[in-house]
Amino acid sequence: MAAALKIMIIFDFDWTLIDDESDRWLISNTGLSQKFNELHLQLPWPSLMDRLMEELHLRGKTVDEIRECLKQVSIHPRIVAAIRSAHALGCDLKVLSDANQFNIETVLKNHGLYDCFSEIITNPAVIENEGRIRILTYQDPASLHGCNLCPPNLCKGLVVKRMQSLSLRDGNTRFIYLGDGEGDFCPTSKLNKEDRVMPRKDFALMDLILKDPSLVKAQVHGWSNGEELERILLELINKISNVN
Repeated sequence: MAAALKIMIIFDFDWTLIDDESDRWLISNTGLSQKFNELHLQLPWPSLMDRLMEELHLRGKTVDEIRECLKQVSIHPRIVAAIRSAHALGCDLKVLSDANQFNIETVLKNHGLYDCFSEIITNPAVIENEGRIRILTYQDPASLHGCNLCPPNLCKGLVVKRMQSLSLRDGNTRFIYLGDGEGDFCPTSKLNKEDRVMPRKDFALMDLILKDPSLVKAQVHGWSNGEELERILLELINKISNVN
């Protein structure tokens, strides 16, 4: 008897799940723009955010105050509905992002979506005893993961390959990947022809796919806004479920 079909949906976070960039939102809304301009050419992004979190701590900003700032980040109501529908239909939802755990958990919990996701793969965050938020890296930047498409701290393609390997043991899985940026091209290129990728139109991922479509085996379904994301995602779930 054939194994039951599973659908795994992987969301990028910034400019995909949310219509903004969570780190830059925090920088702009906590008065860190000048400090960011001083440091952003000197440090890789996770180290930069770690340093800026230290700056907020030095300025007396509490963890709760930083959370309250991030709670102002909106998620399109149709994307909220799409996530809840996909979860209710039994899909396995994950976040794969080069943001960080603190930002993502805060936003998802604020919108009542945290429990819809089985896993959040991102740069870890730790709150130290004195209330200082530390931003770490998902991978050791010195580990040289061998991918020239991804930043040294996170190769999303390696993560997707790990998921594919695990899915072979668990049964028959179809992947749907939603993303927008250059960092989403590597995982997109790892998808199989039975999988789907949903790149956001007029963003870097779609541009890279259009530049050389032969590098992508998955079926491509572009979207522009929350309404399109919801409609296309639910259509794909329905098609995959009915074909198999």
